[in-house]
Amino acid sequence: MLRLTTGAGAAEVKFLDQGWTQADRNAYYSQDQGARIVPLKWIKALKREDGSGFLDDGFGRYGYLANPRSPTPGLPVGFLAAPYDGQSYLSMTCSACHTRQIEIDGAPLRIDGGPALVDFQSLFEDLDTAFDKVATDDAIFADFAKAVLGAGASKSAQEKLRQDFKAWREPFHTIFRLALHPATPQRPLGLQWGPGRADAVSMIFNRVAGLDIGDGANRMIPGNIQSADAPVRYPFVWNAARQHKTQWPGFAENGDDILGLARNVGEVFGVFGVFKPRRVPIIGVSYTDDLSLNFPGLMKLETLIKKLEPPKWPGNLDQALVKEGDEIFDWPQEKGGCGPNCHEVNTKVDPPRACAKPGETWNTPIQAVQTDGAEYAVLTRDADTGVLQGETIPLPPFGKLKNRDAIFNILATSVFQSIARSAVKNPLLLRPIFEECVKNRSGDPEVLGVLKMNFVDVVKKTLEAIYRRPEDTPKAPKYESRVMKGIWATAPYLHNGSVPTLADLLKPPKDRPESFAVGPAYDLENVGLAKTQTKFNFVYKTTAACEGIDASANSRCGHNFGTQLDDRQKKALLEYLKSL
Repeated sequence: MLRLTTGAGAAEVKFLDQGWTQADRNAYYSQDQGARIVPLKWIKALKREDGSGFLDDGFGRYGYLANPRSPTPGLPVGFLAAPYDGQSYLSMTCSACHTRQIEIDGAPLRIDGGPALVDFQSLFEDLDTAFDKVATDDAIFADFAKAVLGAGASKSAQEKLRQDFKAWREPFHTIFRLALHPATPQRPLGLQWGPGRADAVSMIFNRVAGLDIGDGANRMIPGNIQSADAPVRYPFVWNAARQHKTQWPGFAENGDDILGLARNVGEVFGVFGVFKPRRVPIIGVSYTDDLSLNFPGLMKLETLIKKLEPPKWPGNLDQALVKEGDEIFDWPQEKGGCGPNCHEVNTKVDPPRACAKPGETWNTPIQAVQTDGAEYAVLTRDADTGVLQGETIPLPPFGKLKNRDAIFNILATSVFQSIARSAVKNPLLLRPIFEECVKNRSGDPEVLGVLKMNFVDVVKKTLEAIYRRPEDTPKAPKYESRVMKGIWATAPYLHNGSVPTLADLLKPPKDRPESFAVGPAYDLENVGLAKTQTKFNFVYKTTAACEGIDASANSRCGHNFGTQLDDRQKKALLEYLKSL
């Protein structure tokens, strides 16, 4: 195992061999992808109520992991400093949400690419509260300005800082106030996501439609921002590049580098990548004049993800039980097994991906197993289209965006045009994808010839219909049934993280825990979260209204496979799942 000491007196973190070098890991932890959250000087100057610096513990109190090799000392895994508008900005990259650390008998074990146990919501709510004090308290602003500008700053410099701060803060405060604290009878204080969950889909929709496409000076359309009340567990990302569908409801096409870029562009928009489309004479809408997407960085991250291997079980395995569990796993569903066409590797993908090596893409079934419907409901939202009204929608039947349209169409247009216009502006931008594509298709002369002659058309055709529209009134929400490699390291389970262990998932929903503590302490016997946790003071309270579609975001219902097995059979099945 590779090892890293996290600091004086800290327990030594052990890293599993997942196919990466230390250089790969360093890059994944701090590779810029284009997010621009807040000027770095500002957050370094920001104080907590007790007078300590907001950044003093590297966000460790929210579960983010120390990164001793960070190019910017003090920033945790997944955070970095990146340039924008003449200064350095705090930025996020995908490892912030997709790096897991568990504790086995108090010893920390790093799972690269695993679902992070971080409290994203509390971090940004606390940031908003702290910046609110800067905005409303003159004495606090004076201290803030002194830390940012220095003791001898002129009044004009301080006034400019005040105006810059006000302009930055308005959209930042608006999205978190409206998305996280909506006043509804059901949730008067909003829904607490808790560690390990986030409503990323709502936040992407809210960010693009609510902050970026307005035609006013501040670009906002606050009415487009809706409650982010459908949190799900962060997915694991090993094998993510191979899936032919992605996002929990499976609405995003995936499986080659072109589609992977589109997937990642949407993710950057959700974590404050700069995107400011505007209407200009002759060409209509300009998408690239103020766009912070780091395309080379995104392509590098995708290359790293493709190299990442699932984590191997860190303990011993009973091979006889593994074999027995393997057989049970393949039993038909009526006998308690998963049955065919659920979680196995299946390379029959139709249509095949244009730039993937044949047989490399895995079919990802999108199935209804009677689980929570909250995230699915998010996908049916609509919004005002702002400056994008009249733009062509890159989804069949390729109509024009109306004054108010499906949020899916707005996002698809934004992602498609950001990539397409950037590629036209810089013809060499997608060269790494082109070269990888040529290498992957070298065994198929006919496809290779078309590719070399018409790569721009291949990109355009691939990106068209990058999203699958959900049913307006689904009879049952459908979610990904992913290949189970490394599943032991991804607790809690189900798409909304409502079941703490695999052993609990093999129980009928009424017998699964009504509530459980969330944290890094791991239970190897039951495969998942240990009952006693000390990291977070958070208890996840679940529901079990299993009739009809439960849209609470906390339902532990559904996925009843294996629940009727006897104790011996369940033990064997767990041993097999550990081995994957």
